[in-house]
Amino acid sequence: MKEIILLNLSGRDKPGVSSSITAILAQYNIDILDIGQAVIHNTLSLGILIGVPTESESSPVLRDVLFKAHELDMNIRFEPVEQEAYEEWVSEQGKSRHIITLLARNITAEHIGSVAQTAANHGLNIDNISRLSGRISLKEAPKEKTRACVEFSVRGAPADTAQLRAEFLHIASELDVDIAFQKDDIYRRNRRLVVFDMDSTLIEAEVIDELAKEAGVGEQVAEITEAAMRGEIDFTESFRRRMALLKGLDESVLEGIAQRLPLTEGVEELVANLKALGFKTAILSGGFNYFGRFLQQKMGFDYVYANELEIEDGKVTGNVVGTVVDGNRKAELLREIAEREGIRLEQTIAVGDGANDLPMLSIAGLGIAFRAKPLVRQSAKQAISTLGLDGILYLIGFRDRDTL
Repeated sequence: MKEIILLNLSGRDKPGVSSSITAILAQYNIDILDIGQAVIHNTLSLGILIGVPTESESSPVLRDVLFKAHELDMNIRFEPVEQEAYEEWVSEQGKSRHIITLLARNITAEHIGSVAQTAANHGLNIDNISRLSGRISLKEAPKEKTRACVEFSVRGAPADTAQLRAEFLHIASELDVDIAFQKDDIYRRNRRLVVFDMDSTLIEAEVIDELAKEAGVGEQVAEITEAAMRGEIDFTESFRRRMALLKGLDESVLEGIAQRLPLTEGVEELVANLKALGFKTAILSGGFNYFGRFLQQKMGFDYVYANELEIEDGKVTGNVVGTVVDGNRKAELLREIAEREGIRLEQTIAVGDGANDLPMLSIAGLGIAFRAKPLVRQSAKQAISTLGLDGILYLIGFRDRDTL
């Protein structure tokens, strides 16, 4: 039976620590059962779980490692591990695993503590904590311009996932952070298609409200829009009412509105990175094709599906051509695009802010409510409210150093 020992080294990081220690272990034909290393602010923490062969003695090995650690000016601790405890630990590797992602402008101890305690309360063991965001200079810009992300890899499955998500949502609202909880499986690491709502998601405006202002019916249309976004009015009915108010609007105003549409924070960075990484992207909008195509030309979306304004004699008629793109149609389009591209639904991401986005958010592998109304945040699998759209890159596991 092998003697199992955990070696923990810590101290000032320098080249050659890992190689020096493992070179000694190699001289004694030692098996490495597990190894992990982290460096925080030039301080190294190295853990090595070793198995000493039955025919060998651990004393000479530990002596030589101790001397080398002293030579390297490193602290070292040896901890024997019982065979039973080791086998129990090995047996846990098949357990369900999840990823908890914490996003904020600035992460505090309270944020970390709240997430960790909630995970523990639901029987989840934290195996690893990693920072995905870059280092933040204390001389840098105001906190509203910074962004921070920490990812927790946890082992186990909560007895009540809905309750866990509800608690995370409560913490997120209380502390002004975002917390995502995802199953860590092969699909999470292989997303291939991202579809977006347009109004109040890719752009910080509702185009139909902008059209209404030009038509002099801004307040009336805005009230209907808000009610629809809250889920109080069926989207198709609200759309019909708003369109009727636009009758007679001159076609010439469309270009001016398109040129001044305010892009959402992080959208250009997100789409550029998605394209560079080989993702397919689509706009699925209850808005209008004219503006969707404008964004497509600007950023290179692969697909655009929205409503086609009917225009006669240079005037908006108050009708649309073809089928209205409502919530159910968005879900259908997501399925169609995924099938066309040979992508499983589990590999898709859908992003939106309104009640009419819930059907596509619910069938996507990763459904994200972005700066959404409370009803939508509570119903979606994940939510982002504190960061820009490029925060989505953290939810799919990318670090700042991986991106453009």
